Amino acid sequence: MLTTQNEISTATRVLSGPVRVHVVDPSAYTPPYDHALCAALARAGVEVDLYTSRFRYAAVPAPDGYARHELFYRHAPERLRRAAKLAEHVPDMLRYRRRATQADVVHFQWLTLPQLDGALLPRGRPLVLTAHEPLAREATPGQRRAQRRLYRLFDAVIAHSHEAAGRIVADFGLRAEIVATIPHGAFAHLAATPPAPLPAELAAGQGPVVLCLGLIRPYKGIDVLLDAWSGIDGARLWIVGHPRFDVSALRASAPRGVSWVPRYVSDGELAACFHHADLVVLPYREGEQSGVVATALAFASPLLLTDVGGNAAVARAGAARLVAPGDPAALREGLIELLGDEAARRRLSDGARALAEGEWSWARVAERTAALYRSLLS
Repeated sequence: MLTTQNEISTATRVLSGPVRVHVVDPSAYTPPYDHALCAALARAGVEVDLYTSRFRYAAVPAPDGYARHELFYRHAPERLRRAAKLAEHVPDMLRYRRRATQADVVHFQWLTLPQLDGALLPRGRPLVLTAHEPLAREATPGQRRAQRRLYRLFDAVIAHSHEAAGRIVADFGLRAEIVATIPHGAFAHLAATPPAPLPAELAAGQGPVVLCLGLIRPYKGIDVLLDAWSGIDGARLWIVGHPRFDVSALRASAPRGVSWVPRYVSDGELAACFHHADLVVLPYREGEQSGVVATALAFASPLLLTDVGGNAAVARAGAARLVAPGDPAALREGLIELLGDEAARRRLSDGARALAEGEWSWARVAERTAALYRSLLS
């Protein structure tokens, strides 16, 4: 609740003029999302500053209508980067807290250290958090307790699906009225990127292409996909993404027809992969929402997904086919069915395009997000 005279004056000014918002992603976990959200908010009339750090894996899009400040972890070297980030985190958060007085609303995308960040958050401004992953993966019990305490410090929490919103209310004990459901947004700026040549690791060949793209982590179910791929002939499987664990055993046991690009790819290479793909498959064991789904929707790619998190909403919109998670037989059946049915893939493509231009459009996302900001200030 706004109580001080300064906050009341701020609210009065904002309701008659543009909202000044800081979007904060200290570790640059999701540069494409940060860029798309900030650019869309700017087009909707919001004054936006993005506070983040340098993304060391690839180039990031130039700011479009907003200002970008690489305030965090400026001195962390490539070697010993994790230790250097830990050393810089508290002073950088305190430095940002002084900057936050220039904002009407502070919107965090990620929090780096839940155990500490509760004491470092800005004061005197409405705080919003987007719950990309409500509970950190592979977190210790202490980290999970700290994350639950931290969520209660925010005035509003954004979930990307009704399913995620329900889990946030149940898991964190938050009041349902402070949890807003706003879709992820389809990455139209990636779909508009001119395709580069395909990565050299992707051998030319005949037959349809199935694409599995994104960070390779244990919960992504690559092992399930490789098991499901056994016995599928006449098609190619492309696994593209930076591994976060040792995948040498998976690569050694991969069946015929599998090509790997075990690294980050440029936006142009990403566009080339999606343009060549006849089907996108994401065999996750768990998860709430996926930036790869948002990318595939922008490319109008037909999707084969596991029934986890918000994927059910994508399927209800006619943009994806669902199978049970962790089930190679069900995944193989879905792959064979869709690879053999061009009309079904075309229907999913039409559904993806409609969702990207409608509910998941950034114009719609920005409109609803800006309305949330104004509701907090009123």
